[in-house]
Amino acid sequence: MEVQLTVIGSSPAWPNPGGAQSGYLVEGPGKLLLDCGPGVLGRLREHGSAPDAIAITHFHLDHWGDLVSWAWLNAYGPEEHRLRAALWLPPGGIDDLATFASLWGNDRMFEEAFELHEYRPDTPFKAAGFEVSAHRLPHYKLEAYGFRVQEGDKVLAYSGDCAPTPELADLARGADLFVCEATLAHGDRDGVPRGHLSAEEALAAADGPILLTHRPAELPSPDGVPLAHDGLVVDV
Repeated sequence: MEVQLTVIGSSPAWPNPGGAQSGYLVEGPGKLLLDCGPGVLGRLREHGSAPDAIAITHFHLDHWGDLVSWAWLNAYGPEEHRLRAALWLPPGGIDDLATFASLWGNDRMFEEAFELHEYRPDTPFKAAGFEVSAHRLPHYKLEAYGFRVQEGDKVLAYSGDCAPTPELADLARGADLFVCEATLAHGDRDGVPRGHLSAEEALAAADGPILLTHRPAELPSPDGVPLAHDGLVVDV
């Protein structure tokens, strides 16, 4: 079966001009959305692309913030425009969402909007017909994961956000396409502990086709290296 990736949003933690933040729609046996940052829901509604499932890498706002808007849509929007989907979260993520919801005065907003699940590290799970596995990666002091998404012999790897680590090369190994963040101009301009990659560090982890993403518009891509942009469609 053919597998196709559509970049819904590709901005880093601050939005590129006119851009949405992290959101990647993988289509094959079903439609799987990887991350759901601010701006992603509006783009999905604009194009009529309703996913069957969503998987979130970590709880930095630029990777999950539009789940809040999505919950409001499913609570108060016209019934015919509501979007139902399974939502896969990092370990402990259901409790995290409950905490967030309690601060906003709508305690069951996420339970009522989505079919909630938690994935376990290195344990495959089924989402939108794909086999997905989540692999722990370092990202400052936050619990964060990258994904491998498989359909038949097709494999897409997605870094989420990640510091340089040997585990990133393990995530990417043998993938038909590696979607990897490259936020930084230079690796020395980061926090302690580190949380992001330069383009050179992303490329060092790849052993096949790579698509750089999560990159500020002000930074160029290395010559000959594909760079994600909102609306890009790629066959895996």
